[in-house]
Amino acid sequence: MIENDLKITDTTVGSGKEAVKGALITVQYEGFLEDGTKFDSSLDRGLPFQCVIGTGRVIKGWDQGMMGMKEGGKRTLFVPAHLGYGERQVGQHIKPNSNLIFHVELLEVLTRE
Repeated sequence: MIENDLKITDTTVGSGKEAVKGALITVQYEGFLEDGTKFDSSLDRGLPFQCVIGTGRVIKGWDQGMMGMKEGGKRTLFVPAHLGYGERQVGQHIKPNSNLIFHVELLEVLTRE
């Protein structure tokens, strides 16, 4: 079965500021392949990840999947290949056309307002 839709599952709904387009977000995350292989983890590095969301600086699955999430929240993103890295091979583990699974905790949202 080919999955084409981004799937968002909130495991904890946050109560802080909401991630909106152009916000700088700080997260802890782990990324897995469908077979359970972990390919990346900010937790393993001991350093949260920061990015500006909704502006094309991260994969589309993150740009779409992080919107509306609130600080303190935890969610799982199932990112189909076309919203991830598509036909590109990334590193050793992410083969072309790989679906990706991310467990994300939103620590902070900084907006310009």
